[in-house]
Amino acid sequence: MRISEKWLREWVNPDISTDELAAQLTMAGLEVDAIETFGDELNGVVVGEIVKVEQHPNADKLQVCEVNVNADENLSIICGAPNARAGIKVAVATIGAVLPGDFKIKKAKLRGVASFGMLCSEKELQISEESDGIMELDASAKIGESLVKHLQLSDTVIEVDLTPNRGDCLGMRGIARDVGVLNAVDVEEVACTAVKSSIDDTFEITLEAPEACPRYVGRVIRNINLNAKTPNWMKQRLEYAGIRAIEPSVDITNYVLLELGHPMHAFDLNQLKGGINVRYANENETLTLLDGKDVKLTSDTLLIADHEKPLAIAGVMGGEHSGINRDTKDVLLEAAFFQPIALAGKARSYGLHTDASHRFERGVDYQLQVAAMERATQLLLDICGGEAGPVIDQCSKQHMPVKQPVQLRRQRISRLLGIELTDQQVEDILTRLGMQLEPADTGWQVTVPSYRFDISIEEDLIEELVRVYGYNRVPSRAPKSEMTMVKQPEHRIRKSQIRQLLVARGYQEAITYSFGEPELQQLINPDVPAIELLNPISSELSVMRTSQWPALIKAAEYNFNRQQEQVKFFETGLRFENHESGLQQIPTISGVIGGAHKGENWEGTDRPVDFYDLKGDLESLLKLTVNSDSYLFKLESHPSLHPGQSARIYKGEKAVGWIGKLHPNKKKSLGLEQDLYLFELDLNAIIKKKLPKFVELSRYPSIRRDLAIVVDEQVNVAQLIDLIRQTAGNLLKHINIFDIYRGESVGSGRKSVALAMILQHATRTLKDAEVSAIIDRTVKQLETQLGAVLRD
Repeated sequence: MRISEKWLREWVNPDISTDELAAQLTMAGLEVDAIETFGDELNGVVVGEIVKVEQHPNADKLQVCEVNVNADENLSIICGAPNARAGIKVAVATIGAVLPGDFKIKKAKLRGVASFGMLCSEKELQISEESDGIMELDASAKIGESLVKHLQLSDTVIEVDLTPNRGDCLGMRGIARDVGVLNAVDVEEVACTAVKSSIDDTFEITLEAPEACPRYVGRVIRNINLNAKTPNWMKQRLEYAGIRAIEPSVDITNYVLLELGHPMHAFDLNQLKGGINVRYANENETLTLLDGKDVKLTSDTLLIADHEKPLAIAGVMGGEHSGINRDTKDVLLEAAFFQPIALAGKARSYGLHTDASHRFERGVDYQLQVAAMERATQLLLDICGGEAGPVIDQCSKQHMPVKQPVQLRRQRISRLLGIELTDQQVEDILTRLGMQLEPADTGWQVTVPSYRFDISIEEDLIEELVRVYGYNRVPSRAPKSEMTMVKQPEHRIRKSQIRQLLVARGYQEAITYSFGEPELQQLINPDVPAIELLNPISSELSVMRTSQWPALIKAAEYNFNRQQEQVKFFETGLRFENHESGLQQIPTISGVIGGAHKGENWEGTDRPVDFYDLKGDLESLLKLTVNSDSYLFKLESHPSLHPGQSARIYKGEKAVGWIGKLHPNKKKSLGLEQDLYLFELDLNAIIKKKLPKFVELSRYPSIRRDLAIVVDEQVNVAQLIDLIRQTAGNLLKHINIFDIYRGESVGSGRKSVALAMILQHATRTLKDAEVSAIIDRTVKQLETQLGAVLRD
């Protein structure tokens, strides 16, 4: 926002310089981007009076003007403006003056006649963007006086870059309020006194969408002067703020916008039919905006309409056919309060950004509408004349915002800021900010004013205190903390150990979003309903993940598409499920592998990774845990895994994870070319660590016995090993499977498993009889429980 320092100092005038004011605003959170000075570039431009006008002897469109500038003699100046005539006072750039754009005035000769200066237009002086001829000054202007002094053009414009939460400072009133608080100086509020109505004319107003527009204020003003002109002081302030002056009624609403921070609009009353209706747009309604753009309105667009047609997009821009023009005699002024959420993003959806939408989206004071109406009415009557009707205030009180008191505790202030503020300091700062304080046992109950939409909790109030007190006044202190060692239970596996092991086996750690695409989550994990987000980042990230697999599959696909021969990813994090007890956040480690096993090398063509590569990686991980022998891989089906290459991982009787190949149907649905193998483990189930324990090395020899066992095909090796361990007891040190055979000699549906049993005693040499007894007992148990027989 661009603010005129001269105008600001009419509201509040602290005894500080411009630079100090800018620094003060920046330190208070209202960052100053730039400072511009005006008036200095017009040195040498004075007030003059045209005494005599004669036709140029050698040019039909030029005139020779004799101009009095209160010098020793009148100046002869050639001018081609159609409004140059005797008796008017004008702006005269004398010899040596430098106009904006580095245009230096010199003595010139035009068509043989000398010219000693220049009669200037508003555009040439950069006072206005447009001009129809030379600038005509008031008859009261003093001849020879500096134009800067006469028009009071000398000013400094401070450009403030406001953060979105400070919508209350998008007007001179809000800026002045903050400056007054920062300097403990009283603010001279502008008078918004009630204007007595001289006619009884009203206009019907209906709030069809009170939840979006709970308050709409209007006023009929008739018989305004069509020939009235916007005063120079108002035009100047508008121009300095970056708003082009158009005509009085529009300029006045823009002026109130800058002064009070409240957007207003003026309709041509004679173009309105029936009454005003604030409603949402109907499907396929259209509106031609003030800028001439035709827009097709969506059903979620809030409109200002009459009984026949839309008039304006609420809080954004008015329509062309109901706008003010040169023939307008009767107007309807309006000032409304719109809920910020109802207008959020609406202007951008139509490719627009206006001063009104910029303010309404951030929140406009919902108690300011009547005061803004009275101020605009008074200005309009003063400048354009006319007759004003009574104020029409249509308000749905049950839909108006209600500010709840905020508790502010003394101890909380000192705890957060590290400084002690007296009660008097706290009360003075907050009161000057417009807040109402009621004493409480621990501090105050604070009622926040209607223009502060950004204050709702105690920390917001404390932020206001330190902002006004001064961040630079808060002492810098080194943080103090006790350097106590955090307990690290020795029996728990740290995540860093898991990461290091997997990285050593060729994996890379992935970090993906905890949110996911609902369709992909449903495809990969259809049995677990996803939890929808109320305010998602995007439609692709609108549910909490029930599995890490979808994101890892996408990451693998991304890498394969970029010519990566091998992919091995793992991720640790949370997955989210709804249970009867509520939302469950389950720590999980998941992984995916695919592509080549090792990559191209001198030994020959490499093979692709398979199920057992992944199983070997998991077994290495599980070896870190206590009782790693208690983990079993059992053949079970998962909706996303290949029926013949999937297993559920159990720890004893508890299921703790999955491993398997991605189902061919899922692979096809995802458009993948490579096979992928996946695993998932519950981190809490594998967190216990196998602690080192010293066992004295035996000095006695070990004994190996080989067995070839024929069993049914459905008997898995894990069952064999588990039963052998239970039967052989502590003397069994190791089992090694060294051959599996299927063929005619063992029969259909049967297989031969050859294994080596390593037996050893810690304190003596085992005898053959002991070993034979263990082998016999083992064979008998295998035969009894698994139907195994020794192979001939």
